[in-house]
Amino acid sequence: MSTLDVRSSSTQAYLLLALAGLCWSGNHVLGRAIAGHVPPVSLSALRWVTPFLIMLPFASRHLARDWPAIRQHWKVMMVLGLSGGAVFSALQYVGLQYTSAVNVSVLNSLGPVFILATVAIMFGDTLRPIQLAGIATSFAGVLFIVTRGDPALLAQLSFNYGDLIILFNMLVWGIYSAFLRLRPAIHWTSFMAVFSLIGALGTLPFAVHEHMEGIRFQPTMQTVLAIGYVSIFPSLVSFMAWNRGVELIGANRAGALLHLIPLYSAVLAGIFLGERLASFHIVGFALILGGVTLAARKA
Repeated sequence: MSTLDVRSSSTQAYLLLALAGLCWSGNHVLGRAIAGHVPPVSLSALRWVTPFLIMLPFASRHLARDWPAIRQHWKVMMVLGLSGGAVFSALQYVGLQYTSAVNVSVLNSLGPVFILATVAIMFGDTLRPIQLAGIATSFAGVLFIVTRGDPALLAQLSFNYGDLIILFNMLVWGIYSAFLRLRPAIHWTSFMAVFSLIGALGTLPFAVHEHMEGIRFQPTMQTVLAIGYVSIFPSLVSFMAWNRGVELIGANRAGALLHLIPLYSAVLAGIFLGERLASFHIVGFALILGGVTLAARKA
């Protein structure tokens, strides 16, 4: 592959990963907004049922051709579908029932660390010093925003049950991202159809239990809009973008782009919640973007 092709692939990967982060940031904002109003596990189940139904007509032809590879690698597909689909999405909505947006921003930025650790354990990969510096720099930017430029506020952060759920969930995301290296060479529509089906089936029993406990959807426009958003953007769009980005540049370098999510969240909060952009936001954004740039470099 020529140098021009490598640069083109890298640019494509960064754009796709940035798009995935934007979709997930919107999912965080929405998940927090509907906390207590929409059953979290049932929402997660619909988050995968709907994409499966959408993808099936487009994937049916490819599924017939790819089925031997899917059957041969069914264990990998199960790990991917259960970790990235069922467990990650369900625990995300459950955790958002209890924890604050500030703490989620901090814990979400531990994603690259978990990806690095998981990949190192599974495949023996390591990051170059400049990439480690990039992750550290972008994480410093996140902390600068969270503390509003006052490091003393770190001592005031408290962590609850929801924080522990989100923390464990970032480990789950690290496992999913590492296992993407082992995904079978099948058409992307085949992968997303099977992935969505496993995610839906993995959450369905818990969604039924949630319904039996009386935790049910309310017939409101807010519910309809929430289901519509989570079924398209943080599911189909973001996972297709993330999977392709990881395929192009690897899980370690892709993980650094997760630090864009707090940046997106601050911008979205300004647009939809009327929060003003402060100087500590600007400094934090500069650190995040600088860190991502360093982490994206190969040497």
